[in-house]
Amino acid sequence: MWFRFLAFPLALLAGLAVAAVLAVALVVALAYPNLPSLQALTEYQPKIPLRIYSAEGVLIGEFGEERRSVVSIEEVPDALKHAILAAEDERFYEHPGIDYVGVLRAAYANLVAGGRRQGASTITMQVARNFFLSSEKTATRKLYEVLLAFKIEHSLTKDQILELYVNQIYLGQRAYGFAAAAQIYFGKSLEQLSLAETAMLAGLPKAPSMYNPVANLQRSRQRQHYVLRRMSELGHITAAQYEDAVKAPLRPRREANEYAIHGEYAAEMVRQAMAERYPDEVYARGFRVYTTLRKADQEAAYVALRRGVLEY
Repeated sequence: MWFRFLAFPLALLAGLAVAAVLAVALVVALAYPNLPSLQALTEYQPKIPLRIYSAEGVLIGEFGEERRSVVSIEEVPDALKHAILAAEDERFYEHPGIDYVGVLRAAYANLVAGGRRQGASTITMQVARNFFLSSEKTATRKLYEVLLAFKIEHSLTKDQILELYVNQIYLGQRAYGFAAAAQIYFGKSLEQLSLAETAMLAGLPKAPSMYNPVANLQRSRQRQHYVLRRMSELGHITAAQYEDAVKAPLRPRREANEYAIHGEYAAEMVRQAMAERYPDEVYARGFRVYTTLRKADQEAAYVALRRGVLEY
């Protein structure tokens, strides 16, 4: 008797489930062929600024909309890889582009919190969004983001995807990619970063304008502590390393355009000459120009000129 009462609701639920699956399959079948080509990823050609150096190779000027230094995945220290994954996508090397475990965890956290508090975008989804999609929050854009993530995972290796992410992600102060951010915020290359500095940079993708240390050092420290805690929980660092990094002072550069040599006038002369010769490419092709300026001579001339002006 009771089975007859349950039969209809169960059949209705089953029918709705089948209809939902068919609807999703139809949408995917229609949308997938319209996905953009992955040529922008497979033939990655980022904008790299014009850089001008002294005779010894010291940077004296940089010009371009996007400040970026491209690095291969082999040049990325393990500590930075671990920090990025701990902060953004701990199951990156395990999931197929969509982290179903992360989706369920985020849904539960949001339900408990009574509102949207936690996202579940993977690194692959972020790559799809950064290269191909706008930042608008619509169901259509999210669908394309998911489909693109699957397409990217099918076409590229995990290391290739992570390399694209490391070089393309915006990290504040016009820095695109972690190598540029390391130089802008700390005046260092990736391999020179301390664990504390590494964790700080890894915390930037969530909200670069909010968490960068130039804008708000306190918030930057809070985010850094979260990244370090996640690294410790995932076994990437020891308890002692965690404690040392949390206590380590952060000394970010207050000015993003600090240079070791006062050669602004020379850098501007070179910029003008390059702009005349390569008007369409000068700020994006990655030109490197080496001048005849020498650091010791230039600094001596700068000090003498400044003293003379002040005494006059």
